[in-house]
This record gives sequence, structure tokens and C-alpha cells, in this order.
Amino acid sequence: MVLIAVVRDYINRMLHDISGMKVLILDSQTVSVVSVVYSQSELLQKEVFLVELVDSISMSKEPMTHLKAVYFLRPTSENVVLVRRQLNHPRFGEYHLFFSNMLKDTQLHNMADADEPEVVQQVQEFYADFVALDSHHFSLNISSNHMYMLPAVVDPSGLQHFCDQAIDGIAAIFLALKRRPVIRYSQTSDIAKRIAQEALKLMYQQESGLFDFRRSEVSPLLLILDRRDDPVTPLLNQWTYQAMVHELIGIQDNKVDLRNIGKASKDHKEVVLSSEQDPFFKANMHENFGDIGMNIKKLVDDFQQIEKSNQNIQTIEDMAKFVDNYPEYKKMHGNVSKHVTLVTEMSRIVEERKLMLVSQTEQDLACNGGQGAAFEAVTNLLNNENISDIDRLRLVMLYALRYEKESPVQLMQLFNKLASQSPKYKPGLVQFLLKQAGVDRRTGDLYGNRDLLNYALNMARGLKGVENVYTQHQPLLSQTMESITKGRLRDVDYPYIGNHFQQARPQDVIIFIVGGTTYEEARMVSLQNATNSGIRFILGGSAILNSKRFLRDLEEAQRIIRTSTNVI
Repeated sequence: MVLIAVVRDYINRMLHDISGMKVLILDSQTVSVVSVVYSQSELLQKEVFLVELVDSISMSKEPMTHLKAVYFLRPTSENVVLVRRQLNHPRFGEYHLFFSNMLKDTQLHNMADADEPEVVQQVQEFYADFVALDSHHFSLNISSNHMYMLPAVVDPSGLQHFCDQAIDGIAAIFLALKRRPVIRYSQTSDIAKRIAQEALKLMYQQESGLFDFRRSEVSPLLLILDRRDDPVTPLLNQWTYQAMVHELIGIQDNKVDLRNIGKASKDHKEVVLSSEQDPFFKANMHENFGDIGMNIKKLVDDFQQIEKSNQNIQTIEDMAKFVDNYPEYKKMHGNVSKHVTLVTEMSRIVEERKLMLVSQTEQDLACNGGQGAAFEAVTNLLNNENISDIDRLRLVMLYALRYEKESPVQLMQLFNKLASQSPKYKPGLVQFLLKQAGVDRRTGDLYGNRDLLNYALNMARGLKGVENVYTQHQPLLSQTMESITKGRLRDVDYPYIGNHFQQARPQDVIIFIVGGTTYEEARMVSLQNATNSGIRFILGGSAILNSKRFLRDLEEAQRIIRTSTNVI
């Protein structure tokens, strides 16, 4: 169940059997699918000398009959129109068409009609309609991610498009893994239920034959969750390496844009952070920020030793050895400077925004009781002029989620203070979050304080000690995975859909979060898989979140709902 291996295998099969010079033609989605698992140099080894986007290649008329065109596209009606147009006036010697999901018969006929010159050699479906960020973590990179917060009546066609894309991605995961799942969903979420129903219909009715792999093992579990069951995790500052880079700088398809960072060298305007390509990152992606500093120091020390030996070139043999080792040396130099640049920049942001101060209060709001002390801490931070607007907003949101029922008067005082201190954030956004993800809307026990069992669990956790005050918080997903592992996931909270039930404990569980996942949750999945509990978890979602993206989706949903209400 290694997602990266599955997608690499598809791309290998696409490129390996077509000999000669090739152009690889992608769309805005499949370019992400390919880029996270395949490097430029690997594509060159497969004789791919040009990579183009399908919409820009339409603009060019220059014939290149010496090249064979390998298309890898999502089977959208727009892409089919572009392929038809290109087949009407072929520029390349051969056309090999691969689609990342199921093609409709009509689409196939449309393309066949356009292929009068008979340049198409093959048309195939390769189910890589997801971005495999890691072996256990995928994203669908849905740009309209805010749609999951909208009531169906506000934008029915937009919501249908969002659901279709989610179902396409989920279907591709199971077709790639050659399995058909039993499906459960978060009971309080309309959108999770809708996606579960449509996925069931696709896999067990419309395309039943395609999903019938005749396997004897226990069916995997597909659990569809709603981001609003745990709005706390995407609002928190992060203190483990990968999650922190995404929170403070931003990661897109395993790449980090360093162009706005003053000290980044010309070679490092965009760097890759991939556990597949970078051994240091693989070993440290889930480590605490404090430990990262020490580990990078060791990396720098090791590099300086090599550099010293390289400076000591005295004989022809020494020079030959240096030249032989130079590519490895240059790669190591790039790696060292990449991680030093990232950690230096994050340290600067932490100091500038006083994030250690902010984060301590965030963690208290997420993990500990004590409403009076929490109110005082948040008030003090709102009054502190060194605290940024976005940090003030997140603190008020975290307080509101925790104490919405307990202290309405003090909550109103915080709303007013936020409005006066940070006027660009209207307090309405906090109320909108409570409407979307308040206690009455959530499935699961977000704060672990509703019953004695959770009280006991928290006590046990407290006795074990916490490795770091800044990483006390555990996403709700941790509890959910624990319940699945122990066979205690409640049917009343996470009902089955259709007449397909789990007969025994599943060995494979795919958890899909409508609204997006976080790197903190991906870390939890990785740690859970490392315990060898007999269940392998894969996590996926409609997008990858940090607090900026979560707040942007919230603002966009609020804007659309307000506009539609005014129109009505």
C-alpha cells in the first residue's frame, strides 16, 4: 500500500514501452501527480526531452514529428476538447493517450472521430488521480476547497463539482490498490454522507465490474470524515519539522518557494522536501524543532569534514577522487544549505511573531481546562502589540471553540477586543467558525473531556509526561485511529453506508478528510503505522491545510454565503 510506488509504477509503464524521444503533456492537476514522485533527471533518463501543459501546447503550431507525444491527463471534458483539437492537426509523430481516471464511452468516441490521420497508438486508464505526498499521505489539491462548508442550496453545481472530484480521487486510490472498500462516514456531516453515498453507488453499482477484484481478504475500510469535526488542528502553530515548514513558509507538492527569503541562494529559489529524495528530511520530518537544530548542526559538521578533506588535494589521485565524488559533494552542499536556510528563516519568524509565547497559550486552549486563566492569557496576548493579527484571530477562535457554551459574556469581550485591535478581521469570522464547527455540529470527542473514559486517558497521558509543552496537542484523528485499532469505532457516530459491513478487523484503512488534512495528522498516521498494530492507515483529503489556508477557505465560504443571502 505504498502510494508513491503505485504512481511511479504507472509512470514507468507509460514511458518505458515507448522508445525514442518523447514529449510529456500534462494538465494542471497531473503535473502535480508526476512532480511529487518523478524528478526532471529521471524523466530525462526515460528520453523525455520536453514537458508541456496541454492548454499551452494548443497555442503552438510548430511540427515536431521526431517526437512521440505521451499525454497524461484527467478525463475532463475540457481536456478531451483539447486532445480532439490537437489530433485534428497533429504536430507529433505518435500520440499515446493516458488518462488518470475512468473515461466515458462518449469521450472515447469523440477522440476516435478526431483521429483521422490515425496517429493515436494507444488509449489507457492509469488510476493516478491523486497527489502521493508520501507513502501514507495523499491530497486531491482541489482548488475550491471551501465548497464543503456551503449549504447545498447556495451553489448546487459548484458543490456537485467538488463532490465529483473527491469521488474521482477516492475511486482512483482503490482502483490503484485493486481493492473495494466497506464505507463509513461522520454521522453529523451532510457532505461526508453525500460523498459516501455517491462512492458506494459508483463502486457497487455503476462500475461494479471494474471494482470487483475477487480478493479473499477482509475488505479495506474507507472512513470519510469532515474537517469541521476537528477545526483545532489546522488552527494551531506547529513545532515538528515538516508541519512547521508548511505553517510558516508553505509547501506545495513537496516543494518550498524561497524566493521571498532574503538569504536564499540563487540555486535555492525552490527546494524539494521529499522523504523519498532527501535522507536527512526523511529522518527528521517528524522531529521537534529543538532537535532539528541539533541535527542540522551535525549535518553541517559532517559536511565541513568532507570539505576539509577536499581542500587537502595534493596529488593527481586526490584530484581524481575529488572529481569522482564531486556530484555527491555538490548534492550534499545543496542539502545542507537548504535545511540551514529553512531553519534560519523559521527561527526568524518564531522570534518576530513571538510564537513561543503564542503557542503556549494555544496548546493550553487545545489541551487543558481552566477557562479563567485561558481568558486572561488570551486577553494579555491581544493587548500585546508584538502579536500579529493572524495570531490574535487564531487565539480568539481557539478560545471560542473551547468555551463557546461556558463563557458567552467573556467571549463577546474578546470579539470586541479583536475587532478594535485587528480591524481587518471582523469578529463575524469567529462566529461563522462556530456555526460551521461548533460543539453542536461535531462528531467525536474533540476535547477529550466529555466522559470518564477520556478523563482517565488524559490522566494516563499526564502521568507519562509530555515530551514538549509545544507539542501536547493530539489531533482528533489519533483517537479515531485508536478506536479503529481496538474495534471500538461507534456505529452511531460513524455509520456504515449500504448493506456492506465489516466482518472482521480491517487490515487496511483509508481515511479521507473532506476539507483537507494537515501534516500534523500525517505525522500521527506515520507514527501509528510504525507501531505494527496489524492495520495500515492511509490518510488523504481534498487539500493540504495550514492555518492560512484554513482561514482563507473559511473567509471565502463566509463571503459566498453572505452574497447569496443578500441576493435572496
